[in-house]
Amino acid sequence: MRNWTVFASLTLALALSMPAQAADYVQAPGSRLAFSGKYQGEVFTGTFPGFVTRLNFDPKQLAGAKLEVKIPLATAVTSNSSYDSELRGAAFFDSGKFPQASFTATKFRSLGGNRYAADGQLSLHGINKPVTLTFDWAPGATPVLTGRASVQRLDFGVGAGQWADTKLIPNAIAISTKVVFKPAP
Repeated sequence: MRNWTVFASLTLALALSMPAQAADYVQAPGSRLAFSGKYQGEVFTGTFPGFVTRLNFDPKQLAGAKLEVKIPLATAVTSNSSYDSELRGAAFFDSGKFPQASFTATKFRSLGGNRYAADGQLSLHGINKPVTLTFDWAPGATPVLTGRASVQRLDFGVGAGQWADTKLIPNAIAISTKVVFKPAP
């Protein structure tokens, strides 16, 4: 019995002395990635229903956190079918030539409470630029990340020709997301 107590004590001490591992998560149903802007002063919104997210995150160990988002551009939809075909075309996403955008963040900062910033690189339209996603983290069995970012579309060559006019469509496009997670298999 004494050997068992010593073994259990040593195992517990070893486990407590090892750094905790960040949890690996994959996107679960109920997630959404949206964008919004204005066209001639009227607000438009759209989503990317085909996006996929992976996250390695522990609020107590931000140095090891990583967020990866893959966005198939041909899945972009708004409530206006003519907008949808224009978005997928050469003047905007050019999804035939650039089928996927991605966001990868490896630098995370606490903003206090359950608020964080993920500094990463957005790859869109063949261009890589830094973008910061600020988000709220709701921990639990199925944690939820609710985030916001702003993307300067012209920095990525999105909106060529007549669409480069910021009087028609402002440069800043708002991005919002709600990602429900489950543990990675």
